[in-house]
Amino acid sequence: MTGAQGPVPGATPAAADGAEHVEEAVAYDAILLASFGGPEGQDDVIPFLRNVTRGRGIPEERLEEVAHHYRAFGGVSPINDQNRELKAALEAELASRGIDLPVLWGNRNWAPYLADALREADDRGFTKLIAIGTSAYSSYSSCRQYREDYAMALDETGLAGVIAIDKVRQFFDHPGFVQPFIDGVNAGIAELGDTPKVHVLFATHSVPTDDAVRSGPRDRDFGEGGAYAAQHLAVAEVVMAGHPDVPWDLVYQSRSGPPSQPWLEPDINDRIEELAADGVTGLVIVPVGFISDHMEVKWDLDTEALDTAREHGMTAVRVPTPGVHAAFVSGLVDLVLERRDGVPTSERPALTSLGPWFDVCRPGCCENIRLGFKPALAGIAP
Repeated sequence: MTGAQGPVPGATPAAADGAEHVEEAVAYDAILLASFGGPEGQDDVIPFLRNVTRGRGIPEERLEEVAHHYRAFGGVSPINDQNRELKAALEAELASRGIDLPVLWGNRNWAPYLADALREADDRGFTKLIAIGTSAYSSYSSCRQYREDYAMALDETGLAGVIAIDKVRQFFDHPGFVQPFIDGVNAGIAELGDTPKVHVLFATHSVPTDDAVRSGPRDRDFGEGGAYAAQHLAVAEVVMAGHPDVPWDLVYQSRSGPPSQPWLEPDINDRIEELAADGVTGLVIVPVGFISDHMEVKWDLDTEALDTAREHGMTAVRVPTPGVHAAFVSGLVDLVLERRDGVPTSERPALTSLGPWFDVCRPGCCENIRLGFKPALAGIAP
């Protein structure tokens, strides 16, 4: 087995040789909770959006268009408070199991930044971190970009070679992530009761088609939409197994690219209009692409999609995201323990045939062809 200078940059020695699944125990010092971040006041909104879009040449007028989503909620994104709640829930779950692993929290686009979390780790003498990115699926923005964030934060802080960072596997089909959606769909269908024609829409963030087809490892063919779409579809099938007679679709939301750039479709609002024309009267909207009720859920689903349904005379319910559901919090701790204890792959739970997903991302996984390959941890280069 090679050391930390092997094909996996910035990894612990157990992960450095690039095995798909690491079955060697690692004495991690702390958990790194990594998230997107969000503004916490009206004055933060435009600076935050500049952080999100830096390097993409987005004009200020476009930022102002998006800003009104945040301004409608007082300029405060719910995501930071949700991460505080998740951090506290993880700490409580760890304490209840007698596990001494501190939880550090850092964001990509707003304070506290990942670099702040790494400085805290260094101050406390932590050198081996296991990261949980707050996204369950494989794509550039939901996996590889977090791995790039870890590399940039180590570079910014000068802690490369001092702190090693591994990550838990993408957890789209872990029971702890899926169970809250099963509970939510069961409750949503029951709430619609005698509504004559019910349809379930599984909603996730759209991504550029070029990114989608490059999601996941390059040596596997996941079909149209790459691993990103395949993972969502597989999860939806599991969630709907208890309702074989209820029709459902995977739909997309929150696209932000220019009209000339293809993104995954159909858009949720377009699909709602089609379903209304087909006589559907009841909708269950499942935010399967999200772990908490952040802005894409509160605005794009709770505001725009529900408005579209009402305009077409439909009764619609939006089921909860996992948030701090007990099964989800417990599942995240289980994912950490997989790596801490070197749990054999055959003993790792996965509810679809796609999993359990890789501990160490494969070469070229989730490439963004517009930006090219940047240094990224927890995976084999490039």
